Amino acid sequence: MSQERPTYANNSQTVVVDAATFEFETLEASNGHATVVRFRVENPDVRPGDVLLVLSGSDIHFHGMIGIMEDGLGTATDRRGSLLPATVQ
Repeated sequence: MSQERPTYANNSQTVVVDAATFEFETLEASNGHATVVRFRVENPDVRPGDVLLVLSGSDIHFHGMIGIMEDGLGTATDRRGSLLPATVQ
């Protein structure tokens, strides 16, 4: 009798935004780059566990998990590779 492995569906999605138009508030920063950001979420399908990807052309400026969603705002964290300036935009 064979035993099947359970199947886990990955329901997370990637939210892609343009760095030139991305408006965010810096909650944490490192070396002048925003590592934790709060931003307005326009799409009602975005959920905690989704990924925020901020691009400038093909360059990745921020790639992090959305951990908190409240009052139409999301909070995402990228502590390893963020290139977003640590300012309120």
